[in-house]
Amino acid sequence: MNNLFYTKPSLKADQYHLWYTKPQLCHDLDLLQRYKKLLTAQETEKQQRYIFEKDRHDALVTRAFIRDVLSQYMPKSPEDWRFTKGEQGKPEILEPSLPIRFNISHTKELIVCAITLVNDIGCDVEYIERNSDVLAIADRFFSKLETKELVGLPESEQRSRFFDYWTLKESYIKAWGQGLSIPLSDFSFLIGESNSVKQNENINLCFSAKREDDPKAWKSWVFYPNQQHRVAVSIRSVATHIKSDDYKIRYFETIPLINYQERCEIILE
Repeated sequence: MNNLFYTKPSLKADQYHLWYTKPQLCHDLDLLQRYKKLLTAQETEKQQRYIFEKDRHDALVTRAFIRDVLSQYMPKSPEDWRFTKGEQGKPEILEPSLPIRFNISHTKELIVCAITLVNDIGCDVEYIERNSDVLAIADRFFSKLETKELVGLPESEQRSRFFDYWTLKESYIKAWGQGLSIPLSDFSFLIGESNSVKQNENINLCFSAKREDDPKAWKSWVFYPNQQHRVAVSIRSVATHIKSDDYKIRYFETIPLINYQERCEIILE
């Protein structure tokens, strides 16, 4: 980062920070060369496997983004971070003693990263204007409770609510780090009304008899940054002194290695 910002963000136990970047804004050739120097040989090889240039670009920005974000919290240079995968394939920091948990997600024109201390966290972002038969997908993968609620909505509202469910469910399984080994029909999100048009935290979680979990340990949010994107975050509190309703959110927009700005919400212009 440059010297425009003098203090790094402080992360408290009852907070999570939601970072985001727009890869289409990271186009300066010198900056992209700096990004390339951050990657390990293995990361570069994986990034170069993408067939299309846009996908290679987004993969490069994603890797630079997570390295730069993590360096805002620990005295470690972006190029020095090393990552591994947990038992279920979830990316983790190689040094397990570091008190930072993160999860990252990317889609067309948006990359997000959720950061917290100690607690399990998952995030998901989706571009919702892609062509898909949302009712058929819901009927195949969602719980009966969710599918019934979705089908009962006016047709004009079904696609939006589908992506509420989809991003929330992805954020839950990503927090566990178990991927689709957790059947999506084994848990249900109950989405209530919200006073805000930008986010909804009036969300509860329940589980089928097949899944052992404690709904009181979870807190979830869904965000509406614009008409094209949907973002969701789920946290499982393993810190017994923090109640699931106690979490506070801070938002940061960044261009990796250049600057960041704290926002009052996710702002996509």
